Amino acid sequence: MKRLQWLAVLIGCLAIPSLLSAQTSSYDNNHVEVGVFADYFRLSALNPNLNMVGVGGRAAFNVHPNVQLEAEMSYDFERNFTTTFNNGATTQFVTTSFRPLTALFGPKFQAGSSGPVRAFVTGKVGFVNFSSSSTVTVGAFNNQINGITAGDTKFAAYPGGGVEGFWGPFGLRLEAGDEIYFDNGAHNNLKITFGPALRF
Repeated sequence: MKRLQWLAVLIGCLAIPSLLSAQTSSYDNNHVEVGVFADYFRLSALNPNLNMVGVGGRAAFNVHPNVQLEAEMSYDFERNFTTTFNNGATTQFVTTSFRPLTALFGPKFQAGSSGPVRAFVTGKVGFVNFSSSSTVTVGAFNNQINGITAGDTKFAAYPGGGVEGFWGPFGLRLEAGDEIYFDNGAHNNLKITFGPALRF
């Protein structure tokens, strides 16, 4: 619940510039949007949480001046994982070769159909695939995240929001949301993306 409150505050803060900006550009050159992004994914199934970073891409097309249908895919790179043993004094630092791949699709609702800066909210569904190629650490690591094993694919839902600013066809986009995957219940995970976009 606390995470959702912070997300609501973030979306509110990001929406203010859009509401105050002048509406200067037209809808005529705003039918398709493509972009790439850097991705931060905080996997909360572990204690402590595992912070993943990666890259992704997205494409969207307008079905209305304020509504886009959007698809995105992101890949997070393998990370190191630290395990502290029962005595509390011994810590093991291993590379897990654990990598999530996420694909999502859904609508994006924009505040205002024109203007250089716009706030938006989105709701997407898809999947997240957890894979690991390391046979040395897979068993120990997978036991830590309760049932996620090499190659498991889980249904995912993603509510989020953000802000994007464009200068002509080029722009930047910041987005944050809760990537929820389902494995014996819902697991909430913070996801933040930032990167350039092109619209035409």
